[in-house]
Amino acid sequence: MFDENLSKNIKALAYEKSIDVERVFKALEDALATAARKYYKTREPMETVIDRVSGGMTMYVIKDVVIDENEIEDPQAQWTLDQAKKVDAEVEVGGRIRLSYITKEVVDVVKDSNTQIRTYEAQKIDSEVEQGDEVHIPLTKAAEDFGRIAAQSAKQVLYQKVREAEREKVYNEFIGKLGELENGYVKRFERGDMIIDLNGKTEGIIPRSQQSRAERYSQGDRIKAVIVDVHTQPKGPQVVLSRTDPRLLIKLFEMEVPEIYDGTVVIRGAVREPGERAKIAVMSRERDVDPVGACVGMKGSRVQSIIRELRGEKIDIIPFNEDIVVYAQNSLAPAKITRVSVTSDEQAHRPHLDVIVDNDQLSLAIGKRGLNVRLAAELIGAKIDIKSEEEVKGEVADALSAMLQEAMAEARAETNVHDIEEMPEDWANTLEAAGYDDLDSVINASVDDLIAIEGVDEEMAEQMIEIARKHEQIDETPPEGDEEEQEYQASDDGEQEEEESEGDGEPDEEDSEPAAEDAEAPKEEAQVK
Repeated sequence: MFDENLSKNIKALAYEKSIDVERVFKALEDALATAARKYYKTREPMETVIDRVSGGMTMYVIKDVVIDENEIEDPQAQWTLDQAKKVDAEVEVGGRIRLSYITKEVVDVVKDSNTQIRTYEAQKIDSEVEQGDEVHIPLTKAAEDFGRIAAQSAKQVLYQKVREAEREKVYNEFIGKLGELENGYVKRFERGDMIIDLNGKTEGIIPRSQQSRAERYSQGDRIKAVIVDVHTQPKGPQVVLSRTDPRLLIKLFEMEVPEIYDGTVVIRGAVREPGERAKIAVMSRERDVDPVGACVGMKGSRVQSIIRELRGEKIDIIPFNEDIVVYAQNSLAPAKITRVSVTSDEQAHRPHLDVIVDNDQLSLAIGKRGLNVRLAAELIGAKIDIKSEEEVKGEVADALSAMLQEAMAEARAETNVHDIEEMPEDWANTLEAAGYDDLDSVINASVDDLIAIEGVDEEMAEQMIEIARKHEQIDETPPEGDEEEQEYQASDDGEQEEEESEGDGEPDEEDSEPAAEDAEAPKEEAQVK
C-alpha cells in the first residue's frame, strides 16, 4: 500500500512537467512492474495497477492466450487455451490472463533463477511440493519491501517514462509550427550553439550552421527565429531554430506588411545570403496595389524595420513576372540588362539564360563574389550566364572567323594540285603521288613533310609551298579594275544628277557665271574627245 498522498504527488509532478496525469500513473506502474520482476527474479511479464484514489497497488502476472503449444514462442509469457481455461473459463484465443502468482519449477540445483526455485524454499510456500513440481509464489509483497536495487531500477524507469512523455508533448506542440516565427531569449551557449528559452519550459537550439555571421548575441538577449525542425532524439533540445533560413525573411515581411498578411500581396520567392544580401519576389492580386511600394512602406519604414532585425542585411524587393525574361531582368537589379536569351538545360531540367549587359554594368550584374547573379539564379530557378557586349562581339567574331577558315579550307580542298597556277606538271605529279592531291594539303604541309617525298629537296619544298600560297592569295583577291570602275561610274552618275538638278532651276546672279562655266566644261571635253 502506498501513501494516501500518492495521487496528489503524481498530480503535482504532472503539473510541474506539463504532461498528462494518466501518463505519470502509467509510468509509475511500469516502474513498479520492473522493480517487482527484479525482486521476484522472474522473466514472466508483470503488470502493476495503482488505485487512482487510494494509492493502493496490485501486481499481476500476465499470460497471453494462444490456441495450442505449436503457437507458443515464449513459455514465460504465453499459455495455451486449455491452460487458460482452467483459470478463466470464458477466456478466448488472443485474450490475456491475470495471475496473482509467479510459477517456478522446483529443483534441487538451480540453473536458472528466473524459472527455477530450490526445493526447501518452495516448501516454505507449499509444504507438499516435491522436486519436479511447479510452485505458485503469491505476489503479496508491498513496494517498500522490494529493496534498494529494485527501487533504483524503478526510479530509472520512472524518470525515463516521464522524460519520454515530456519530449512527446514538446514534439506534438511544435511539429505543427514548422516554418513559423518564434520569440525567445538567449539562455546560454554550448560549443558555439545558442540555447533559446522559448516559453519558460521548452528549450530550442540555434546551431552554429543556422547563425548569421553578421549577428552577435549575449545571454539574455531577445531573439526571433524560425522553426526548421522538431525531432524526438533522447538528448539535447528538440526544437531546432534558424536565423539564416529564407522563411525568416518571409515571416518578418508578413509581420511588417499588412497587405502580405491579408493576402493582397503574395510572396512568390525569397533567397538569402545571411548577413549580406537577400532578394524577395512579390506580386499583387489587385491592380491598384503596388507590391514593391507596399513592402517598402512610407519612406522605407517597413523594409528598414526588417533590415534592422537582420542586422543590416540588404534586401532587394523584386516584382514577380510570369515571363522569365522580365523576371530575370528584375532579379538582376540594380544592374541594367541589355537582352536575355532563353535556352533549356535538359540535364538540370531548368531554364538556361544568357544575359547580355553593357561593359560598365557587368560587375554590378555579377555582384561581389558573384552574389547578385547567384541569388537571382536561385530565385528564378534557372542557370544564368552573364556576358558583356565586348565578350559577345568577340565570340561572334571568333565564330565568323572559324566559319571563314572552314569555308577556305573546303575551297582549297576542291582545288586539285594540277590546277595550281605556276605549279610545274612534274612537281604536281610528285605531290599527287605522295598524297598531296589538293591545294589545302600542300598549304598545310611543312617543309619537313615535303622533304620526306623522294626526289624533293628543301629548296623545292619551299617553292612548292610558296606557289600554293600565292595561288590562294590570287583566288582571295577580287579584281581591282571592277571595283574602280564601279566607283567611277557611281561618281559620274552622281555628278550628272547634280548638274541636271541645277540646270532645271533658275540660278542666282552670283552663281550664274560658275554655273555657265560648269555647263561649258562637258562640251569642251566632248570636242577634245
